[in-house]
Amino acid sequence: MTNSTSTTPPSPSPSNTPSPATSRAGRREWTALGVLMLPLLLVSMDVSVLYFAAPAISADLRPSGTQQLWIFDIYGFVLAGLLMTMGSLGDRVGRRRLLLTGAAAFSAASVLAAYADSAGTLIAARAILGVGGATLMPSTMALLRTMFTDPGQRAKAIGLWSGVMTGGIALGSVMSGVLVEQFWWGSVFLVNLPAMALLLVLGPVLLPESRNPDPGRFDWISVPLSLAAVLPVIYGLKEIPSEGWDPRYGASIAVGLVFAVLFVHRQRTAASPLVPLALLRGRGFSPALVLTLVSAFGMMGSAIFTTQYLQSVLGRSPLQAALWSLLPSVLIGVAGPVTGLLVARGVNRGHVVAAGFGVSAAGYALLVFTGTDSLWLVLAAAGVLASGVVMVMSQLTDLAMSTAPVERAGTASSLLETGTEFGGALGMAVLGSVGTAVYRHELPSSAPDSARETLGGALATAARMPGRTGADLLASAREAFTGGMHAAAIAGAVVLAGAAGLAAVTLRKIDAGRE
Repeated sequence: MTNSTSTTPPSPSPSNTPSPATSRAGRREWTALGVLMLPLLLVSMDVSVLYFAAPAISADLRPSGTQQLWIFDIYGFVLAGLLMTMGSLGDRVGRRRLLLTGAAAFSAASVLAAYADSAGTLIAARAILGVGGATLMPSTMALLRTMFTDPGQRAKAIGLWSGVMTGGIALGSVMSGVLVEQFWWGSVFLVNLPAMALLLVLGPVLLPESRNPDPGRFDWISVPLSLAAVLPVIYGLKEIPSEGWDPRYGASIAVGLVFAVLFVHRQRTAASPLVPLALLRGRGFSPALVLTLVSAFGMMGSAIFTTQYLQSVLGRSPLQAALWSLLPSVLIGVAGPVTGLLVARGVNRGHVVAAGFGVSAAGYALLVFTGTDSLWLVLAAAGVLASGVVMVMSQLTDLAMSTAPVERAGTASSLLETGTEFGGALGMAVLGSVGTAVYRHELPSSAPDSARETLGGALATAARMPGRTGADLLASAREAFTGGMHAAAIAGAVVLAGAAGLAAVTLRKIDAGRE
């Protein structure tokens, strides 16, 4: 049986604050964890669920080029921009209440998206899905923190949480392809409904309510400041890998950083800040936040290459590439729980996190040895890299959440997830730029300008060329892209190896979440 927060029947009273004593979770809490995995899986799947639905959506709704970009991007932008706001709001109004409210909004938006009759309606629905996702992600982790007060059990639960979060992204693209082939594009949204209905039914029964008993007034001024800080930076970082460097993207990042300074100043001076800066001074919280950003840098920085490699270098169809990309998920599903078990048995957390970064760096090192026909080596590298990232993120999440006060669990979770969004965008921008620069340098000077921009452009150009000329361009472009992937892999390995050393130094003496 757990403490009063996780075992007391749901009550409208605001005083659902856990006692400082730790106790072991029982069947009810583990069942509740399974319920919490439902929204987490769906939110992570929605990041990639449109990969194979895009052609059918384009044919049906006929969006403009700009509208098509917003159909893809609006979900992630709204999600990233509102994470801190929703985390703080959940601490005030109750994490379970916010979770169920977000689930209802997510369900309604899924129906709206499935039956959208215009691009504008679909964009609006995807934005609402982003709002719902921003309520679900920090709420699930905050509730997990209150349900599992035993350090060993919490480490196992967070390991499962991390595995589901990572695996959902790969599963979303595959499910998208299967559903579009069997039904119509709207089915990729309707698949959310059964799981959300189950959450809405079982959540009030199994999930405890918890909130900050003395939250203070909600700082509304910080909400637009946080949005203005996060969205321009995420936008700029995400556009650079695909569009190349442009002063507009640099200006966007600069504007975001200016608002970030204003946001931090507001948190220092407000009587009841959205994100109390004292949270960052908690023992282990800031190192965990920084290292989480670096691990996301490594994960997303590799994904931008491996997905293109499977399709554009090896010539696999999108659905075939997605199915092949499921194989690394086997290692991902094992890494989190095994890592939690190691820490529970007394292995120093700093050593485990450093080892995880080392494993991820080894995954990047494997990519350096790939050629233009190295399917199994690329899959092995992706699996090793991702399993290392899950090792790292599961332990850093546990460290940060055990360090943060329970009454600030939602805020702490939202900071970690915002850091993950920034790290992923930064990884794609930096490593994507390295790969693009090498690709353009290695491509023969005689290659047309359209082929020098991206590998996709080279494939399209080669298809229009006669016989041998097109084949030679195609081979050169694939070789150049693989060379760019090698350079990016070397850079990624160096960053992650450095993070391993940093983790060993900064986390070595921190008590591994043992309370």
